[in-house]
Amino acid sequence: MTLSVLDLFTIGIGPSSSHTVGPMRAARRFVLDLHAAGTLRDTEHVEVHLYGSLALTGLGHGTDRAVMVGLEGDTPEEVHVESMATRVARINQTRQLQLAGERAIEFDPAGAIQYHRRKVLPAHPNGMRFVARDAHGAVLAESIYYSVGGGFVLSAAEVAADRLAPSVREMPRPFPYRSGDDLLRLAAESGLTISEMTLRNEACWRPEAETRAALLRVWLAMQDCVTRGCHAQGSLPGRLQVARRAPRIFQELTERPEVNLRDPLVVLDWVSMWAMAVNEENAAGTRVVTAPTNGAAGVVPAVLHYLVRVRAADEDAIIRFLLTAGAIGLLYKLNASISGAEVGCQGEVGVACSMAAAALAEALGGSVPHVENAAEIGMEHNLGLTCDPVGGLVQVPCIERNAMGAVKAINAARLALAGDGTHRVSLDRVIATMRQTGADMSSKYKETSRGGLAVNMVEC
Repeated sequence: MTLSVLDLFTIGIGPSSSHTVGPMRAARRFVLDLHAAGTLRDTEHVEVHLYGSLALTGLGHGTDRAVMVGLEGDTPEEVHVESMATRVARINQTRQLQLAGERAIEFDPAGAIQYHRRKVLPAHPNGMRFVARDAHGAVLAESIYYSVGGGFVLSAAEVAADRLAPSVREMPRPFPYRSGDDLLRLAAESGLTISEMTLRNEACWRPEAETRAALLRVWLAMQDCVTRGCHAQGSLPGRLQVARRAPRIFQELTERPEVNLRDPLVVLDWVSMWAMAVNEENAAGTRVVTAPTNGAAGVVPAVLHYLVRVRAADEDAIIRFLLTAGAIGLLYKLNASISGAEVGCQGEVGVACSMAAAALAEALGGSVPHVENAAEIGMEHNLGLTCDPVGGLVQVPCIERNAMGAVKAINAARLALAGDGTHRVSLDRVIATMRQTGADMSSKYKETSRGGLAVNMVEC
C-alpha cells in the first residue's frame, strides 16, 4: 500500500498507538459500518473481544476506555481528552453508552469487553472482534480488525487483500521508493534529497503548501506536548505511581544555567528531558504525536527540539527533518513492522531512533548516503530491543528508553556525518534483520508483560 508521511505523524492520545489509538479507530469504524448498513437502529448490544497483546496489556494501555469512546463515535484526533475519564465513569455507572453518539444501548464493560489472553487471531497479535446484536440476541454484524502499530487499523478483509495483491492499493508517485536502495538510486538519478523527493510524492495527496502547513501543525503539537510535560507535576496513573521527572529536570536546567554551562554534556540532559516530557504526557493519556508510535513518541520531538534549540534550525529545516523522518519510517512500515506486539520495542523506539538519526543527518547538510547510513546506525544498535512494559503500563522502561533513543539518534547522525557515507551494512539489510529478529523473538518479550523486566515488577 502507499502511505503519506502524514499517516505516520498523527495527532492522537496516549498511552499507546496500537492499544489505545488503533482500538478507538476500530470501534468507531465498526459503528460507522453499522450506520452505513442501516443496522445501527436495530443494535441493542455490542460485544468487544480482545485477543493476544490487546488482552494481556489492554487494561494498562487504556484499550477498554478507548473502545468505549470509539463506540460513542469519537476519534483520537478530536476526542476531548479531559472529558474521557468522566465519560468512562458514566458508562460504568449507568451500564449504557451512546452508540455512535446517537442512541443509548445497554453496555456493561465488565461483560461486554472480553479479554482472550490465551488466544491470538491469525493475522497479528493485536486482534479485535466486534459483534452487534439485536434485542433478541441475533447477530446483526460481526467484524475483525487488527491494530498493526502506529494507530493503523486493518480489517480482516484488507489484510487478506494485501496478502493476495500487494499492489492493489498502490498510488503512482514521481519517486516510488520502497527501500533504502531505491532512495539511493532515485537520489543519484534526480539530484534531489530525500526530503525533496518525499515532498514531491506528497503532492499525490495535497498541494505543497498544505503539506508544509500540516507538518508545521505536527511540530506545534510536539512543542505543546513538551511544554505540558515540562510543567506537569505529580505521579502518572496506574498502580506503579511513577513520579514525573521531566519537570524537575527542566527546573534544574533553567534555574542554574551558570552551573550547566560548565558541563559540556548538559545538552544531553536537555535532549533526555524533552523526550521524557513527551512520554510522561503519553503515559498520562494526553495528546501526543504518534511518531511512529505512542510508545516511541518522545524520540523524534526531542531530536527536533535539539535541531531547533541547539542548532538554530529554521522553518524549512523543520519541514525537511519531518519529511526525511517520515520517509525512513515508511520503509519500516512497508518492509518490517512498527508494532511492539509484533517485533518488540526495536519496532518502536528502534524505528523512531532510525527516523530521527536520518532526519538530523539531512537537516545538518548530509548527503543521501550519509542519511541512509545514519538511519542504519540508528536501528543497528537497537536490534533485539524487547517490549516488556512493567505492569502493562507505558512507563517503565518506556519513558527512559525514549530518552536513550533520542541521544542515540544524535550520536548516530554524528557518526554518519563523520564519514563519507560508505558503510558495510545497508539500511535494507538492517530492516530485514529487524523483521527476522522480531519473528524469532519469544512472544513473552513482545508487549505481553510476560517476560523481561515486566516479570520482576518493582513498585516505584
